[in-house]
Amino acid sequence: MTKLPLSFFERSDVVQIARELVGKILLTSFDGQRTSGRIVETEAYNGIVDKASHAYSGRRTARTDIMFREGGTAYVYLCYGIHHLFNVVTNTINIPHAVLIRAIEPLEGVDIMQERLRAPGGGPLHTFGRGPGKLSKALGISTSHTGTVLQESIAIYDDGYRPAEIIAGPRIGVDYAAEDAELPYRFYLAGSKAVSGKK
Repeated sequence: MTKLPLSFFERSDVVQIARELVGKILLTSFDGQRTSGRIVETEAYNGIVDKASHAYSGRRTARTDIMFREGGTAYVYLCYGIHHLFNVVTNTINIPHAVLIRAIEPLEGVDIMQERLRAPGGGPLHTFGRGPGKLSKALGISTSHTGTVLQESIAIYDDGYRPAEIIAGPRIGVDYAAEDAELPYRFYLAGSKAVSGKK
């Protein structure tokens, strides 16, 4: 596997990056525990011009400040006070683009994922990383990892896998974004059981 360089994330087209992340491997290594999964679903958020983005219209708060950092940085926020959602900041400093990682197919450290998800009896493997909150829990990612540069404890790799078909469509749960809710900024691997939203 080859670790994606920061230059991969520093490019200007967040939609292209979101599409290209489908099929890549997200790997975490915390306290000697390695877990990984193949990314099968992503969503692009196009910064200040995107009504679905936390940084729409240049909003810069304590929470969103991380989005204005360099590409290749983790942005993890709490949703509904429960779910830790993992995003990859893209583009260059002061351009707040980000890609939400919505789902993975588990690969490495399945037993660790079971413990983190409190699923000792197993269950369908494809459900372990189905949904952005669940995948963060399975991989051990939390808001404490906001600001992590994606090169060490959290990193994304290319193992040569190329998806046969990637489907694009509207993002999930952004009805508040008016016409931007219909933008085809969600990408998912065709045929994957781990995809979290409507197929």
